[in-house]
Amino acid sequence: MTSSAKESNTHRGRYSEPVQNHGQKNIILFRYYQASVIFFLIDPHEYLNAFQVPTSNLMYDDADFPEFEFFDDQAMPRSNAPSRDALSVVKVDMCQSINKPNHYTVAYDIKNLVVRRGKQFIIRITFNRPIVKEDDFQVEFVIGSNPSPSKGTLLVVTSGIRKGSSWSGTILEEQGESVILGITPTANAIVGKFRTYVAVIAGNIIQRTKRNDETDLQNFSSPAEDAVFLEDEAERKEYILNENGIIFQGDVNAVSETDWMYGQFEMGILDACISILDRCRIPISTRGNVVQLVRMASAVVNSQDDYGVLVGNWGGDFSMGKPPTSWTGSAQILLQYVNTGVPVCYAQCWVFAGVFNTLLRCLGIPARVITNFNSAHDSTGNLKIDLIFRMDNSQDRRHTMDSIWNYHCWNEVFINRHDLPSHCSGWQVVDATPQETSDGFYRCGPSSVNAIKDGLLCHPFDCGFVFAEVNSDIVCHRRDRYGTLSAFWVNKTYVGMLICTKAVGKNERLDITHNYKYLQGNTILLKNEKNQQCVNNISFLHLCPSLQVQMCQDVILAVDFQNQGDLPKTVQAHLSESVIFYTGVTASHVKDYDFTVTVPANQSEKHLKEKVICSFTNKLCYDKDFCVCVCVCVCVCVSGQLQVQKEMFVTASFTNPYSFPLQDVVVAIEGSGLISYKTRFYSVIEPQASYSWTESFIPRLEGQRRIVAVMVCSNLGRLGQSSLPAQRYKKITQETLKIY
Repeated sequence: MTSSAKESNTHRGRYSEPVQNHGQKNIILFRYYQASVIFFLIDPHEYLNAFQVPTSNLMYDDADFPEFEFFDDQAMPRSNAPSRDALSVVKVDMCQSINKPNHYTVAYDIKNLVVRRGKQFIIRITFNRPIVKEDDFQVEFVIGSNPSPSKGTLLVVTSGIRKGSSWSGTILEEQGESVILGITPTANAIVGKFRTYVAVIAGNIIQRTKRNDETDLQNFSSPAEDAVFLEDEAERKEYILNENGIIFQGDVNAVSETDWMYGQFEMGILDACISILDRCRIPISTRGNVVQLVRMASAVVNSQDDYGVLVGNWGGDFSMGKPPTSWTGSAQILLQYVNTGVPVCYAQCWVFAGVFNTLLRCLGIPARVITNFNSAHDSTGNLKIDLIFRMDNSQDRRHTMDSIWNYHCWNEVFINRHDLPSHCSGWQVVDATPQETSDGFYRCGPSSVNAIKDGLLCHPFDCGFVFAEVNSDIVCHRRDRYGTLSAFWVNKTYVGMLICTKAVGKNERLDITHNYKYLQGNTILLKNEKNQQCVNNISFLHLCPSLQVQMCQDVILAVDFQNQGDLPKTVQAHLSESVIFYTGVTASHVKDYDFTVTVPANQSEKHLKEKVICSFTNKLCYDKDFCVCVCVCVCVCVSGQLQVQKEMFVTASFTNPYSFPLQDVVVAIEGSGLISYKTRFYSVIEPQASYSWTESFIPRLEGQRRIVAVMVCSNLGRLGQSSLPAQRYKKITQETLKIY
């Protein structure tokens, strides 16, 4: 056997492993059968950079835009020294005092100018001398790396001598050496942070101003021509400019509310939102497309598959982070994520929705938080909720894949969908809570609310999943020993009984259920296995509604059966007692209880039982929840002069009303435009002990402002159970201020 043959036998595939290149990084040697082939390649890093799509707004190379540049189509002889009369730029003024009020961006706590695309802004350029007709200069706006006019990442606004890019510009006024230039970005311009240069063209040389981050331009949505424009001014103020929100929680019969500080204008939040867009690797050139932007952003708000902002936790162990109920708003979460690069622990649906709402409003996209009570989670995609029961009427949780949440929060964004029929424009559902994957990522939407209402589930994106959340039927099945399922009860009205959001300009609840669904029929009782009608003329007159009860308080469950027939009826009922999370998932099962009730003809019969959560099935099914809430009142008192830039004080005071000590207590205070997120820790608060905590702050913004105080206690989680985490850990108190 020859040496070459021996050598070839050492390779099992068609192509061999690369041979060591002896330090030459641009040569890779492969052996192909008996022959040796040499491929000469460029530096791999250089090769990748040549074809890489820019996805970073905040990270770039200053060398992409040099101070001096020659025209490519002309020779480059040695130039003479500039003449004394050569035009040069002395100063660039972004005229923030004029532009910010006109663009409603005064509230942004940032040194750069923030404008809204499609609306004119002005800049003042001061030269070394008055300009003449022959002078040629241009303003250049650059975003990302490798800027290109064809991709909209390099925008050139000329002085009028020649044609520029899609952004229009005109000289409004000349004042000696200064020129006031009006510039109008296009309505579909890229959303993000632009670097600004002023270039003077002389002969075959372009001379630019040096890089100056003070002239950076933040460009965001919402003028009249924009795809996200809301015609109603009150709605624009509420869904873009309002920093204070209310998120509804609880149960459809006992709706509660929690204050949420969106804080989209707080220091560092704007750059944090841009950094998040960079992290989810949205190509710079596509950030003018709002549909793609919100869809990809909904994936990065959760950390399920892309190391995003928040870690979801629907269990009871929050020892590795903060309980979802401890957050007062979005600002602290976003800043912590950007500063550490590590997903923040922990969140549940309302936290995901609150943080996503901040990101959307910060970018100028109208957004609001929606709460859907009795929200269905269809994990099989069949647009219905299948609940499985055993033959003894107890619930078979092992084989039940679907679930019904007490409530679920998501977001709506207002977009004119040019990719869909015209009636599908308007409010769109987007959901950052990781429930199911969509195109390989845990995200949802944007889904047209109008399409969901009309059952047009073919339109992108994820309309079927949202339709099931608000409008699916509950189908109860019995499963025999062989695994055969037989449906015995259908409820068409339980899911999506109430869909609501905060009202415009008021701290009230707005019912928007009619936006998602038409009125429909009632419960259907199916024929059983023996083809007999199920419990004819028997119905529940009253099952003790969802209540909020205090800790250690007994709960009496009263069940009223009504017999509408002319003969007495005997009903066999099954009661199941469990501790559940608000997602409908069982935390622990307590016990089952069977009982029989005889209901006289045309009368009602009441059955009393001390139970917490019950499910009755005898050809009938019913669920009811009780919320165990803590009662620790946190009082907030504000003192000082109600004026911008004047020192004020806020005091939070509280008393432990229980007979046991409170462990690891954290009190948090926050108010958008007033005071940043502050916390105070108490290791133990003894029974009946009182504490107070005072913080000073200086109001930054005028107008109606709110301060929220939250108290979190570690040991209440074990005592208060897990049925509604939104109320088991905290008590919120707010104080409303009018700052002048």
